Amino acid sequence: MEKLELAIAEIKAQLPGTELLENVPMAEHCSFKIGGPVRAMAFPENVESLTEICRILKKHGHAPYMLGNATNILFPDEGLKKVFIINSTKLDEMYLTEDGAISAQAGISLAKLASFAYQHSLEGLEFASGIPGSIGGGLMMNAGAYGGELKDVVESVTAYSLKEQRIVELPNAECRFAYRSSLFQQEGGYVVLGAKFRLNKGDQAAIAAKSRELNEKRRDKQPLDLPSAGSAFKRPVGGFAAALIDEAGLKGFAVGGAQVSEKHAGFVVNRGGASAKDVRELMAHVKKTVFEKTGIELTPEMIMLSPELSLEEN
Repeated sequence: MEKLELAIAEIKAQLPGTELLENVPMAEHCSFKIGGPVRAMAFPENVESLTEICRILKKHGHAPYMLGNATNILFPDEGLKKVFIINSTKLDEMYLTEDGAISAQAGISLAKLASFAYQHSLEGLEFASGIPGSIGGGLMMNAGAYGGELKDVVESVTAYSLKEQRIVELPNAECRFAYRSSLFQQEGGYVVLGAKFRLNKGDQAAIAAKSRELNEKRRDKQPLDLPSAGSAFKRPVGGFAAALIDEAGLKGFAVGGAQVSEKHAGFVVNRGGASAKDVRELMAHVKKTVFEKTGIELTPEMIMLSPELSLEEN
């Protein structure tokens, strides 16, 4: 902990204009509205200040935990006393390149990216128009919906290599995108800064109609009125998690303030006052019950952080 305290002190001294919160409850900064305090969270306004924070942390033997809109994370009730979070939401530059691609930084929401594509009559991001997460988090997990995934439209990703302490640009083929996975999630060691998206010219009215259709499906089927972390479980081979959970009779099942959504069994929602312990116990019961009934083992899609998480380097 002493190393982390030294890093925080140096960041304050070297970057006095950067917003930095200490011991802030993560329930205030995530879509699930669950979680205890993190030791520190910084909101750099540009790539330069972000990379300087990374440099200082490495100097003191720590790596940052990157966060965007925090729409798929369960933070522990006890908090994260050994963690320094860098929140990328202020990295919000986006523009059309000379060759017609979209260059966008990590803090921009996927919904805003899809809207920008629509404004320029570019098709291929309609599936993302209702996803609340950020580009950075979306690239980490190769976000997708309704048959579309970011891997299908990403030309390259710009990231900061924590090991090499430099900015790198990785083409799509080197990002190792897979179902809800990527190089950045599999190996770590990178801070995603943004990406270049290659889309096709399309009919603006058709793009709007498809986006509207998908968003209506979301509103009709998903529990958007209650706090959640999105889909609770990944899609298993040959089936759908929501259908398996529903068939197991678990729709509406609750532990404390956490509940399997009565509207969509693939979501775990916070009915009010839910704790991380409630969510963990509920998901363990769902996983056990589905396996006993079907032999299929569900894997969590949301990121479930441990209070013992430490990014101190050896």
